[in-house]
Amino acid sequence: MADYYFQMQNMTVGYNGKPLIHDINIGIDQGEIVTLIGPNGSGKSTILKSITRQLKLIGGKVFFDNSFLQALSYKELSTRMAVVLTERMKPELMTCHDIVATGRYPYTGRLGILTREDEEKVDKAMEAVHAQELGGRDFNAISDGQRQRILLARAICQEPDIIILDEPTSFLDVRHKLELLAILRRMAKENGITVIMSLHEIDLAQKISDKIICVKGETISHYGIPEEVFQEDIIRELYEIDNGFFDPTLGSIELPRPTGEVEVFVISGCGRGIPVYRQLQKENTPFIAGILYTNDMDYQLARLLASQVIVEKPFYEISDESYEEAVQTMRKCKRVINAGIEIGPCNRRLEELVHEAERMGKLFKNF
Repeated sequence: MADYYFQMQNMTVGYNGKPLIHDINIGIDQGEIVTLIGPNGSGKSTILKSITRQLKLIGGKVFFDNSFLQALSYKELSTRMAVVLTERMKPELMTCHDIVATGRYPYTGRLGILTREDEEKVDKAMEAVHAQELGGRDFNAISDGQRQRILLARAICQEPDIIILDEPTSFLDVRHKLELLAILRRMAKENGITVIMSLHEIDLAQKISDKIICVKGETISHYGIPEEVFQEDIIRELYEIDNGFFDPTLGSIELPRPTGEVEVFVISGCGRGIPVYRQLQKENTPFIAGILYTNDMDYQLARLLASQVIVEKPFYEISDESYEEAVQTMRKCKRVINAGIEIGPCNRRLEELVHEAERMGKLFKNF
């Protein structure tokens, strides 16, 4: 028997009997949101198609609620598992309401006639994704983002125990990405529905997921909670990033730091420097940042974007060494930008640094 609600044991997946990814051992608890991330073509969709029985397993087993997945009848599977994949549906002469209603077919008789209770569940599913106004429209005549919401409503309508989604946020604008993920989170945490999906937006994956599966090469490279997986080196290796950075603290992808002769010094702290750093990067202007405590939000981004960062230990007063290094560095720059620092007991010498820049005739307030 499986130890988890949904478990892949020594699973090997691929096409036409040719293995693509092998030795997949993943255990998922009921109500968890588990997200597959990885580069295009890494095999995320292959894994999802294999656990939904659209592809035949090459090796290993999959257990679902202590049952061998392959032993479940298609009718039983259709009442317990809902699937939203990336293939484009092009049904003829079907309204959005009709599409959502197909989610109830596993529960109807041979004639597929919906009861009043079924119709109420269709309406509630469309309401859950805020798609009531789309009910009477031709499914082929709506936008890609609207189609994604309708397909999610169909999945909700099935009342599944587990829902599998392949890139569900594709074609959605920011508002509807957040809305869709909020719906999935509510389904998982309030109704105990297990969610397994793939996402390209790793910042969203980091925020919504209970567990992360990193797919690359012939094996699963990492599996664990987001705090374990979303490390700078892990994400760089997973996506082979050599032209920028991943910032695990902010959950953001950053372009490479500007290169060349440094002419700007930024006095910053408490998050005030972040917009200045980004503006200088857009201008392709190399800069130095300081004096920053290593637990400061500004430091997390400055270490990626600045040519140099002058630092101090957290909760310590600024030392003579750090202060003198900052003064000497400012003298070599043409411009010093005060990003709007806040002065407290520990960083009082930043005020001295601002006055020193003013005496040099180099001080600018932001831009």
